[in-house]
Amino acid sequence: MPLVMVAIGVILLIVFITGFKLNAFVSLIIVSFVVALALGMPLEKIETSVEAGLGGTLGHIALILGFGAMIGRLISDAGGAYRISMTLINKFGQRNVQWAIASASFIVGIALFGDVAFILLIPIIFMISKELKISITQFGLTMAGALVTAHSILPPHPGITAVTKEYGADIAMVLVYGIMVAIPTIVVAGVWFPKINKKWIPSAFEKTGNAQAIGDQKPWKLEETPGFGISVITAVFPILLMFAAAFLDIFQKKLGFADNLLVVIIRFVGNAPVALLISLLLALYTMGIARKRPMKDLTASAGASINAVGLLILITGGGGAFKQVIIDGGVGNYINHLFTGVSISPLLLAWVIAVIFRICLGSGTVAALSTAGLVLPMLGSYPDANLALVALATGAGTAFASHVNDPGFWMVKEFFGLTLKETFATYTILSSVASIVGIILILLMDASILLAGAVIVAILVAAVIIHKLEGARNKKQLKNISA
Repeated sequence: MPLVMVAIGVILLIVFITGFKLNAFVSLIIVSFVVALALGMPLEKIETSVEAGLGGTLGHIALILGFGAMIGRLISDAGGAYRISMTLINKFGQRNVQWAIASASFIVGIALFGDVAFILLIPIIFMISKELKISITQFGLTMAGALVTAHSILPPHPGITAVTKEYGADIAMVLVYGIMVAIPTIVVAGVWFPKINKKWIPSAFEKTGNAQAIGDQKPWKLEETPGFGISVITAVFPILLMFAAAFLDIFQKKLGFADNLLVVIIRFVGNAPVALLISLLLALYTMGIARKRPMKDLTASAGASINAVGLLILITGGGGAFKQVIIDGGVGNYINHLFTGVSISPLLLAWVIAVIFRICLGSGTVAALSTAGLVLPMLGSYPDANLALVALATGAGTAFASHVNDPGFWMVKEFFGLTLKETFATYTILSSVASIVGIILILLMDASILLAGAVIVAILVAAVIIHKLEGARNKKQLKNISA
């Protein structure tokens, strides 16, 4: 009964983390040993399996998580994220402020981990909300929609990065496809959904938020922060390098030209750890040396980022250990046998399993790695599966139904000043919408890149038309009020 054993392990994990408030990493390691014993693994192989899972997972992504955290912290401490947000808001104007928040949150959300980006952006959201006299929930959900999307499906965030490695997918292609999926998903979940949601539960959109929860924030003067252009380039530079490598591979397959020195160099610098290392050096210069910040401050920023991300790295490794026990214990092969002869998309299967683990475990990273443990052995039955899309489907599943076992749920509740019911009716549904829109687009992409592209363009065109109509309606309302 291998599935029953895994289910018991998941229940134990929930009890340890939620009930006993035990550290997630320790809980994962304990549960890995318990599940291994329950699955009948030989005692001498359990420790080896746990170590292999932990080391195998961290061996690839520790550099990515570490470098990514350092880059984000350097941009944040220099005021670069503040400059990006305020410039976009000023450029878009008051009428388009929701689009500005979505754009700024997406850019900042690529560079920074979800919780860090939330803490960084929430004071700006409070300021805009107070200035325009609009509920914090309206703008806060837009920010949350962009962040949950970026965190779930875009490297270098931990969950999607880890499963990309586990599936053996090309991280650059995951990034290319991920951005194609992320932009329309943010339009639907981050921009449209809050407007619809306001009609469902108006009480949540009458809140002014809990400003005390923000605490003391460093006051920024715009003229003291780095320029907008250099801040954006620094934030997205690793993406540009990985994009270059991905498009090179695409063109090489289409045109059939041989490797040369330039091709080898582009492919090397587009490798995720190398791209992030180069981007870290760029950030040290643009966010530090060029601004005459002492090296002591830069070192302190980098050190603080590692301290903050250290536990996350361990938790990711613990998830890898749990995943490996599931595989070595024969659970994956058992499921593979169950699905022999069953016609189901591996993308949809990965998404459903990730959704179940996400609801049970709360942590998107742990849910992603646990999903990989079940899906990996089954991929042999799908030799034509697009591994990059399987990774994205898993990532999209980990966004589903954020609730009480997810720290992000409580951050939204406390900062926005919502009740539990209001948080379920807003953020929990929003995260589910992002997950569902994501998997629909991924399935379309698997069926046909052209079809998916047409749907994405249609969503963006519809967004422009709806925005224009809303603008015209608002102008008419103003005229009527004036009359």
